[in-house]
Amino acid sequence: MASIQKRPDGRWRARYRDETGKEHARHYPRKIDAQQWLNEKTAELVSGNHIDPRKAKTTVGEWSDSWLTGYAQNRPSTVRQARVHIKHIKEAFGNRVLASVRPSEVKAWTVSMKDSGLADSTVYAIHGRLGQLYSDAVHDGLVAKSPISRRTSPSGGKQRPYVATTDQVWALHEAMPEGLQPAILLAAFAGLRVAEAVALRVEDVDFMRGVIKPAIQYPAEPLKTETSKTPIPISRDLAVELNRMPVKFGSETLVVSEWGRALAPYTLETHFRLARVTIAGLPEGFRFHDLRHYYASLLIASGLDVKVVQRCLRHASAKTTLDTYGHMFPDKEESARAAITEVLAARADSLRTKPRLAADSS
Repeated sequence: MASIQKRPDGRWRARYRDETGKEHARHYPRKIDAQQWLNEKTAELVSGNHIDPRKAKTTVGEWSDSWLTGYAQNRPSTVRQARVHIKHIKEAFGNRVLASVRPSEVKAWTVSMKDSGLADSTVYAIHGRLGQLYSDAVHDGLVAKSPISRRTSPSGGKQRPYVATTDQVWALHEAMPEGLQPAILLAAFAGLRVAEAVALRVEDVDFMRGVIKPAIQYPAEPLKTETSKTPIPISRDLAVELNRMPVKFGSETLVVSEWGRALAPYTLETHFRLARVTIAGLPEGFRFHDLRHYYASLLIASGLDVKVVQRCLRHASAKTTLDTYGHMFPDKEESARAAITEVLAARADSLRTKPRLAADSS
């Protein structure tokens, strides 16, 4: 229901009720202005893009704080990362009304972040967080549409990971304290992440069948995704080697301190950095996580297809596997050329033999 009435003071009052039945009104000195406003609001209601005028005044900063309150139900590390991203967002747009941010401004903002020295992957993640904020704001009825799209998205950065050599992997293994050596094996030959490696328990490994079944990560928390629980096949020789510390210390975990107790990822990474500097050829930024790249290279070199590699690495999608390791897969162009050459050669042979067969028959 919408109407325009002239008030005793000569001003025109335009009013309407939204989809919830709530009344909204505004006063104008001219009837034509009141009618134009009413037409705009009626069109918004019909198209489903109506925004409560009071909610429309919400700023990016206010919505970010409100959004974080609901996001706090996620694991602490995930929330911490979101807070870091939102700090950058509030610095750029905190005082702006949500609906006032334009796509062109978002693109300029991503460029300025790159110019400030942030890595491409970091800028990409922050842009994605702003997209998440706006997507939820649209769902909550705070804005009609989001200024974030593929057109505003920066490059995520294409990084070819450093793959350690087999000699470097074994050198790292020998340079680590005895109780931490299984962690190198778990990363390089099973692809476990640091929080998964230090939390892996004896009960999570089927030593007879040669299967690792990741169940928790440090400190005894559920894994981030269901995909992370995918069983990992390992050789029996590796299973025997992994069981060495529990046999020696009677420990619940495979990776232990010098006293046979479980330890935190930070402790493992500290020892890893000390070992890394003693290994010739390893880059300064080489991390424990980079041993997963060695594991991926072994799988690919053995001829496994992308779906099998994806499953062993426990990636959520094959796209992630290809984006990271696509350059490692064998080049299929030469195989395609060889197949075509073989067909054409067979055709040429058949044409050469036809005149001979015709002559013999005559």
